[in-house]
Amino acid sequence: MRVTHLLRKYDRSEWGGTETAIQRLTSGLAAQGVESVVYAPRLTRAPSDQDEVRRFRASVPVWGISEEKRRQLVALGGNMISFELFGSLWRDPDLDVIHSHALGRLGGIGCTVARRRRMPFVLSVHGGVYDLPPAIHRELAEPAAGGWDWGKPLGLLLRTRHLFAEADAIITCNSREADLIRERHPGRRVQVQPHGVPAALFAADRRVAARDAFPAIRDRLVLLAPGRIDPTKNQGWLVGQLAELASRRPEVLLVLAGPCTHPEYGEAVRAQVAREGLAGHVLLTGPLPPGDARLVGLFQEARAVLLPSISETFGLVILEAWAAGTAVISSRTSGATALVRDGANGWLFDLAEPAGFHRAVDLLATQPEQGTRAGAAGRTTVLAGYDTAVLAGRMKRLYEELMEEKHALRYPA
Repeated sequence: MRVTHLLRKYDRSEWGGTETAIQRLTSGLAAQGVESVVYAPRLTRAPSDQDEVRRFRASVPVWGISEEKRRQLVALGGNMISFELFGSLWRDPDLDVIHSHALGRLGGIGCTVARRRRMPFVLSVHGGVYDLPPAIHRELAEPAAGGWDWGKPLGLLLRTRHLFAEADAIITCNSREADLIRERHPGRRVQVQPHGVPAALFAADRRVAARDAFPAIRDRLVLLAPGRIDPTKNQGWLVGQLAELASRRPEVLLVLAGPCTHPEYGEAVRAQVAREGLAGHVLLTGPLPPGDARLVGLFQEARAVLLPSISETFGLVILEAWAAGTAVISSRTSGATALVRDGANGWLFDLAEPAGFHRAVDLLATQPEQGTRAGAAGRTTVLAGYDTAVLAGRMKRLYEELMEEKHALRYPA
């Protein structure tokens, strides 16, 4: 079986949860005997292609916006077009399935080629479509404000507004999004497929690697917030709570581990740290590749992994924390509430009521055995239902079913 995975972005310098999820999916599929071919735009002059990604020329078709806003569109969800992608997918031999992890025009191109080649088209929703707060919709649209989108006619030709209606299967990583899709598109095949974690990777002790790379974490109460530096991830909220935390826990160290995909926001967070005199309590690691020993070690070294997101449709870092045996403290997003049982395998809090966050941190600071218990419960959950190999097997079975259905339509008895 040979499957194309179509992505909107696959950039190692701005690696995020979606890229990690797809890398782990293709790795798991390879173990199941499925060959994966990854297609992604060529967004830099010299992309890093150690992973043998097939690059195609693409652009954000908006005139009248600054280069910074254009970069933000690429990082956060710009609706790109590519005339080269049509031919690349059409000429790729022996394809069995086209699986798009991109919506919009790139997804429309994948769907169009799949229909013409009479093969299954699978559509994955990673960042959420209907399960997004209004503030996030506004943030995604803001960089294009004031510009003219000259790609709209192509979007009409590609029937991008009908992707959900024309996909053979729709994959989403949380049940809330799945319910909303079924409600708006009755009769469609919708499958909840959570992101996976290679549990064995997080079982090996990598704390020495983290301590050697980041000596500042030694003998500190480490609170790890992994993820790209971006308003949606809400690191500024954590920094706003840090002064109060540090007054009670002088040993606290907030570690922000991830690439900065929103420079203005990143600068605002750094300025906030300096303004409040918290430089000794904050460590920014920059981007760390998924599976890197330093990153795994940070997960293992942390007293808790923090997720203060405004919106999180799944929350892959929750599973990574659990795989490392570490407790989780998360805001109440749809992804977190689907995974975390408050007080059992983690703690949930409301962004509007920081007292709940502080109670959870104080509990883990004074009673670390509570965190150990919650982390162990989480690891049991990962091993039972979220290991990469298990989830890849489910995806392969879906592909096989869709291929059989297409074959039956082509060659009816």
